[in-house]
Amino acid sequence: MALIMRICTLLVNVLCLPLHLIEAVGLYKLYKRVFPICLYRLCISYNKKMHDKKAELFRSLSEFKRPGKQLTVLEIGCGTGANFEYYPPGCKVVCTDPNPHFQKYLKTSMAENDQLTYEKFVVASGEYMGAVEDESIDVVVCTLVLCSVNDIPQTLREVYRILRPGGAFFFLEHVVADPSTWAYFFQHVLQPAWYYFGDGCEVVRETWKYLESAGFSDLKLRHVEAPLIFIIKPHIMGFAVK
Repeated sequence: MALIMRICTLLVNVLCLPLHLIEAVGLYKLYKRVFPICLYRLCISYNKKMHDKKAELFRSLSEFKRPGKQLTVLEIGCGTGANFEYYPPGCKVVCTDPNPHFQKYLKTSMAENDQLTYEKFVVASGEYMGAVEDESIDVVVCTLVLCSVNDIPQTLREVYRILRPGGAFFFLEHVVADPSTWAYFFQHVLQPAWYYFGDGCEVVRETWKYLESAGFSDLKLRHVEAPLIFIIKPHIMGFAVK
């Protein structure tokens, strides 16, 4: 089975040669202007299917509010602002994303969720958030982002840096399937094409392993099966406390 998987993956890679060339000459960056439009529509569908999971995940955000202080939430890869509706009223939100073209959709989400206070939008990758001060954030949120960052350990180091002691990192991510399943087979075979469709997204990451070794004092993580297409059905969700 492993040999067949490698052969099929090679064939898909060959079919993706035009896309590899487009990326090599720098034309793929044009897709970054189109991707926010695609993601905006996908997020509406994702939120409908994952509403219960998201509501469950973010229910405990308020527990990390300091007495007499406003809860400060920083979202890595905020995208179109699909998580805003789940944040507790009155909290302060800092948005970061490496793609500046999301700002149009962020404004729409902000207008629809005026129960929140929006501090700023920072164009930054998860690996390098130098504009955010050390130990200045109560909660960091990351959903469907660790699948596409270039360096997961570095991203988690940045999360750890900006979180105050006792703060928490909330995550909801799709991950690689169990090796004994057909989902695992097709995730690896389709990954070369999926990379371009998802703006660098990888469906074959064992993200939980990085979280387990990131040095958080407490990690609440569980594997769940999302009501989505097979390639992104396996998920992990939970939070880690600094």
